[in-house]
Amino acid sequence: MTDKAKLVGLIAGMEEDPAVKLSVELMDAGTPPEDILAACREAMDIVGKKFEEGEFFIPELILAGEMLEQIGNEVKPRIKDDTGPAKETLGKVIIGTVHGDLHDIGKNIVTFMLDVNGYEVIDLGVDVKPQAFIDAIKESSAPVVGLSGFLTLAFDSMKETVEAITEAGLRDDIKIMIGGGQVDEQIRGYTGADSFGLNAMKAVSQCREWIAEAA
Repeated sequence: MTDKAKLVGLIAGMEEDPAVKLSVELMDAGTPPEDILAACREAMDIVGKKFEEGEFFIPELILAGEMLEQIGNEVKPRIKDDTGPAKETLGKVIIGTVHGDLHDIGKNIVTFMLDVNGYEVIDLGVDVKPQAFIDAIKESSAPVVGLSGFLTLAFDSMKETVEAITEAGLRDDIKIMIGGGQVDEQIRGYTGADSFGLNAMKAVSQCREWIAEAA
């Protein structure tokens, strides 16, 4: 088994401490930080599939988010300290948990995966009012907005946010994705969003497609 495969197995197997320890050891031994991030992406794909299939549940997603945060804290400084030229961002994405909801695990996983895939993420945090999204769109000109929410009450907040963005005259210039909890096609239609993400990797794929279209 390769070191990368071992790391993927530890992350997907929810072995937090060994996964973080191996990540640091590999980078100390000369493994490029990008390889560690590639392992994280591969592991999260596995986690997402297990969640879809009912093998993993919310506690596993929470633990996965914690692992990604810890590994990310080790990886990012090493990438930033690279003396090579700064990498050009592939595009900007605004993301936030809508007002009335304080859950951020799903949002943080998506934020991390977008970040490591080369996108500039403007994370507005949790309990975000519609006006904050509007302000961020105007300031950043980001073509994609992600609305996150775990509670069912978040669906109304998502709908309210989409309507506020429309009333502000910004809807035609952006694509809106929703995600979290029991979000499905019916909820997407109710909120007026363009798409919904079942997991972090699908969210990244959708953002990649939209940003390429906007370029």
